[in-house]
Amino acid sequence: MERGGRQAGKEEKKTQSVRGKLNQGKVEQKTLGSKGLSRPRFSRSRNHPEDDVDLEGLVNNMNSSLESLNSACNMQSDTVPLLQNGQHTASSQPAASSARPQPPQASPRQKVQRSQPVHILAVRRLQEEDQQFRTSSLPAIPNPFPELCGPGSPPVVAPSSLPPNQPIVKQDVKVFSEDGTSKVVEILSDMTARDLCQLLVYKSHCVDDNSWTLVEHHPQLGLERCLEDHEIVVQVEGTMGSESKFLFRKNYAKYEFFKNPMNFFPEQMVTWCHQSNGSQSQLLQNFLNSSSCPEIQGFLHVKELGRKSWKKLYVCLRRSGLYYSTKGTSKEPRHLQLLADLEESNIFSLIAGKKQYNAPTDHGLCIKPNKVRNEAKELRLLCAEDEQSRACWMTAFRLLKYGMLLYQNYRIPQQRKALLSPFSTPVRSVSENSLVAMDFSGQTGRVIDNPAEAQSAALEEGHAWRKRSTRMNILSSQSPLHPSTLNSVIHRTQHWFHGRISREESHRIIKQQGLVDGLFLLRDSQSNPKAFVLTLCHHQKIKNFQILPCEDDGQTFFTLDDGNTKFSDLIQLVDFYQLNKGVLPCKLKHHCIRVAL
Repeated sequence: MERGGRQAGKEEKKTQSVRGKLNQGKVEQKTLGSKGLSRPRFSRSRNHPEDDVDLEGLVNNMNSSLESLNSACNMQSDTVPLLQNGQHTASSQPAASSARPQPPQASPRQKVQRSQPVHILAVRRLQEEDQQFRTSSLPAIPNPFPELCGPGSPPVVAPSSLPPNQPIVKQDVKVFSEDGTSKVVEILSDMTARDLCQLLVYKSHCVDDNSWTLVEHHPQLGLERCLEDHEIVVQVEGTMGSESKFLFRKNYAKYEFFKNPMNFFPEQMVTWCHQSNGSQSQLLQNFLNSSSCPEIQGFLHVKELGRKSWKKLYVCLRRSGLYYSTKGTSKEPRHLQLLADLEESNIFSLIAGKKQYNAPTDHGLCIKPNKVRNEAKELRLLCAEDEQSRACWMTAFRLLKYGMLLYQNYRIPQQRKALLSPFSTPVRSVSENSLVAMDFSGQTGRVIDNPAEAQSAALEEGHAWRKRSTRMNILSSQSPLHPSTLNSVIHRTQHWFHGRISREESHRIIKQQGLVDGLFLLRDSQSNPKAFVLTLCHHQKIKNFQILPCEDDGQTFFTLDDGNTKFSDLIQLVDFYQLNKGVLPCKLKHHCIRVAL
């Protein structure tokens, strides 16, 4: 009984202690419930005492977790703004940390974390690793902007890493005119030949008719060429020698091949690799299209390197270069040898090929590499039979090298002219198409369509000029300067009159300013001191017409057709033949001009 009573007393004490602990747990649960936390439910198995829960240790853990949670909430103020990634701004963190000291951090198991967004950096790293794993078999491509991809680099490039603004570089260029005068012009480093020509036209008070050009002249080598309008002047000057210079000159034939391509490309000289693509109507399209394969073929006199002898060879010009055939006229690949490359070279015309290089004809051309300055050893000297074939070779070289750039240069002046108003165009640049023969004898003027009637009207107008000039002589005979003397010298003020020059010099000027139809100049006659000579270009040939003086009723006149049409001075003669062809092969269209800079 005593043993049973002792055992019952022990169980009763044990039960009381367990009840006390349960009561204490209920109190704590009420306390936690007042703070808004859910009440945990505990289950105990009476049959398995070893599964009992240590409530005292659990409560202690919960208390420590609540303290760490309260300290974390106190560290971050509710009024501090958050960024998009859930972090506080940098300016608010020191204030929060200085307001309340940080408690010691709890263990990872005891620390309760708030819900925060996933870090983007980790996702990006995973994506980069995945992408790197997928493209591991591809060759590595270097990153052109490594400073933007570093983990610690700012998203915006620092100002110090940007290249400094390069100052505008200016350079002095000396330009010469045909009469020997020169002018030093300050230009920018990116100025083109067209820009420089327009600047010189403005400074020289010339009429800008888009035919002015800049000429690269090499007196020591006897070469010259017209710069393309898009070429940079400073870059071209870097390839010139010390004795070379720039010339400011007219060139009416600069884009004449766009207007009359059949005059520049004879049918027997032009072929295509694919015959189906070639036709005379599509001549320029084949040259401008980089996918087509036009060729210029024919015989040329070629000067051998290091020798004075010339050899006549069958030559063909392609996009890849200039070739000559080692076996007659064969164009098989095994018989073609490269003469010159088009990429790093330019084509020039020989000034005095016969005298300086012993050329067989006066129609010489040269392919000069850009690296050659004053050495004649590496020059490829060629010579054509006539002027038309030389113009064909040089024009094809330009088209195959520059292509659409030449057509754009040709179209730019026309587009600018279309944008300008009619009142802003120069008065002297009158279109030939707007000039017709008119009859003003009636109340209203009418256009004369019949050529015979136009010729008779021109003769009547010539006689009317003579009568007016005779009346002027009678009325102004008391003047100290006699009108006949004035009529004989007034032409010397015109740009088309070049004074006392030789026939060879006049031909040279015509060739320099372009062999186009209607290009002319007037000069004094060397054989007859009282006569003058009209030098005219027609079909790339230069012809000379003598202007003789004649007297009628004591008055001196000038005529081209043995007195059928008479003019009181040369200005009237030029004005008449600019409107009427008369005895000339074509009308007077362009005049050779020399401007003093």
